[in-house]
Amino acid sequence: MLVNLSSSSFSVIKLAKLKSPFSDFSVKSRTHFSKSLSSSSSSSSSSFCHSFPLSDLSFKNRHQIFWDKTKIPCRRNGDFRLWAFAGIDIGSAQSVLEAAAVLTAIIVVHESGHFLAACLQGIHVSKFAIGFGPVLAKFNKNNVEYSIRAFPLGGFVGFPDNDPESDIPVDDENLLKNRPILDRVLVISAGVIANIIFAYIIILVQVSSVGLPVQEPFPGVLVPEVRTLSAASRDGLLPGDVILAVNGNELPKLGSTAVSDLVEAIKRSPNRTVLLKVERGKQDLEIGVTPDESFDGTGRIGVQLSPNVKISKVVAKNFLEAFNYSRKEFLGLSYSVLDSLKQTFLNFSQSASKVSGPVAIIAVGAEVARSNIDGLYQFAAVLNINLAVINLLPLPALDGGSLALILIEAVRGGRKLPLELEQRIMSSGVMFVVLLGLFLIIRDTLNLEFIKDLL
Repeated sequence: MLVNLSSSSFSVIKLAKLKSPFSDFSVKSRTHFSKSLSSSSSSSSSSFCHSFPLSDLSFKNRHQIFWDKTKIPCRRNGDFRLWAFAGIDIGSAQSVLEAAAVLTAIIVVHESGHFLAACLQGIHVSKFAIGFGPVLAKFNKNNVEYSIRAFPLGGFVGFPDNDPESDIPVDDENLLKNRPILDRVLVISAGVIANIIFAYIIILVQVSSVGLPVQEPFPGVLVPEVRTLSAASRDGLLPGDVILAVNGNELPKLGSTAVSDLVEAIKRSPNRTVLLKVERGKQDLEIGVTPDESFDGTGRIGVQLSPNVKISKVVAKNFLEAFNYSRKEFLGLSYSVLDSLKQTFLNFSQSASKVSGPVAIIAVGAEVARSNIDGLYQFAAVLNINLAVINLLPLPALDGGSLALILIEAVRGGRKLPLELEQRIMSSGVMFVVLLGLFLIIRDTLNLEFIKDLL
């Protein structure tokens, strides 16, 4: 499973941790988690090598999944990217199992979509597998082999259409290849449809149970952390202070703008005192801070900054409210996924190195699970949406690739491409995904902190 964590592909580690472009400012933005993921699958297989650029594991200001106090999702106005860590630390066994369970459930849902669409139309199915490669465990029921396989890169539903060992006549009308185009399109599309429905249900459950985060903005900028021996520490700033004004200019109530204004004022003042109006508990103080000069000539004071917001939860009071909140959240997440994937393709040379496989996805999911349950809901919803979107791309080994072949058949007046050519196209795609997935598993495993310690 390739996941594009460039946006959207799962905010996790702190669900909000923005690195400011300035050398000594870390901006902590308490944004809610969301994500982007990319996946692959064919009509009978879904590959779970998600292009998951782990490069900004915290959201930038647009694409926030927070709600404002009017209970309307905040507008997404920035890059939906995730912060890259030097190494991935999986952490507790429970959080790893939770993340792995989410990933497995998404694969099962996708493949079940294909499977049920075929069975409900009376189309012959021979295999239902989670994973690829050698079989680890299997059982047979109603002439279908159910199996778990060695490589956790997705799954597939097998059809006996061209199986030389099958005793079904080649002209049987219930073979997938002999069905009308519309029947085949439904089977191929059903995995994507299942993931979209599953994503909406996950959001609906969250809205109806634990609730969605709501942020209420307050004036000023919060200082969560002050570095020791920094200018801020030397001149008296403390963690927990709220900066209300700089050089007599009140900071705006909008958190991201307030942080930017404050950072710019400090950058422009190396070795010159900046007068800060600070709220500390119930006291208002005036503190002069003299920024140190950084290597590029700009000022720095050595603090982390965060929008001054209060976060609460909104839980739907009735079915109508639940469906309304879920719709808005689902549309917001879908927009973020589509936008992040667009950015990934437009900047592929920069994002290619950030593609990660199932090991990295589980590592990110484990961090989400450790952070809070809200993130895990969003993690699952975004993965589903990503898998759905990526599978529609017209590439071999993806559902979109199979749909493209059917479209070609329709344009040719019902004449299929030669079977050998179709099989060559699809098998090359599957082989590429498997090899890429194995490479990513090895690379991501070597990036795990405890593996690095062993090495």
